[in-house]
Amino acid sequence: MATRDSVDNLIQQCEDAIRFANDQMQEVRTQEHHNEIGYTDALQSLENAYNDLAKLALSANAQQREQLHRMRLQLQQLQNQMITHPY
Repeated sequence: MATRDSVDNLIQQCEDAIRFANDQMQEVRTQEHHNEIGYTDALQSLENAYNDLAKLALSANAQQREQLHRMRLQLQQLQNQMITHPY
C-alpha cells in the first residue's frame, strides 16, 4: 500500500513539473525565440511525473488512486497543450 507521505511527495513533484512547464510555455509566448531544451525538459518532466503516478497508483487505496488520477489528468492536459500549441 502506498503511504500518505509517498503520495504527498509525488503530488508535490507533479506540481513542480506543472509549474516548470507553465513557466516554459509563458517564456515561449513572451519571447521571439524559444528555449527548445527547456521546453523539451518540461515535457520530459511531465512525462516522468505521469509515469510515476501510474506506478504508485498500483499500490494505492481507492482514495489515493482518485487523487492520483486527477493529477494525472492535469499532467496529460498540459502535455497535450504543449504538444498541440507549442509556440
